[in-house]
Amino acid sequence: MTRVLAIANQKGGVGKTTTAVNLAASLVHLGKRVLLVDLDPQANATMGSGVDKGKVDATVYSLLIGQAPIGEVLVRSENGGFDLLPANRDLAGAEVELVEADARESRLKKALGEIAGNYDFVILDCPPALNLLTLNGLVAADAVMIPMQCEYYALEGLSDLVNTLRRVKQNLNRRIEIEGLLRTMFDPRSTLAQQVSDQLVKHFTSKLYHTVIPRNVRLAEAPSYGRPILSYDKTSKGAQAYLQLAEELLARHNPVDAAQPV
Repeated sequence: MTRVLAIANQKGGVGKTTTAVNLAASLVHLGKRVLLVDLDPQANATMGSGVDKGKVDATVYSLLIGQAPIGEVLVRSENGGFDLLPANRDLAGAEVELVEADARESRLKKALGEIAGNYDFVILDCPPALNLLTLNGLVAADAVMIPMQCEYYALEGLSDLVNTLRRVKQNLNRRIEIEGLLRTMFDPRSTLAQQVSDQLVKHFTSKLYHTVIPRNVRLAEAPSYGRPILSYDKTSKGAQAYLQLAEELLARHNPVDAAQPV
């Protein structure tokens, strides 16, 4: 059964796109069929997957406003091994064009319904804002993974996001849940990072991933080459951390299924 997972946090620079791209590639490495959806007009997930945003014929924008069916938007990330619904700057226009559209918050859900059975996981890279694009992601998703840095403002932002998810659940998507909280860009030498991490362990034990994504130079370099970290440097700490995250995600949902690398 397909699981649709939104990677969301209204705070920018917390590793959402890095997580979306590298989790997708890691799940593929473990033998899963994966679709990555780029919902951010910056199109970093598209470029980080090795797809030139300036050369795609159709994008998520075309899909949301009804210009193209999903089959015409799908492209392949050869570097990541997954399928991709790409984005470019045109996607920013969807915010305006969908304001008065029918079922504006469920356009993505309807489109994914046509192909979701072709995948084990659909991963949605949401923009760093609680806007109509993010709302489309939350309405389409079964669950939300929340990447966050262990810093002071992260806890306040988390509270706002949880409240938003509660409203979405009440009004638009009753099945949505928090998949888990992921500590990203973690520096164990930082006292503040350790303190915030301890607070997360205390208050969100059941929802906090054991996997922690470290600060890693190779992980930061990989997007400039259009490659997920497993393709760029599979021996790096960043690659091993995202592979561990994928294994933990699979174990949460199907402990009996021992996913094997392909």
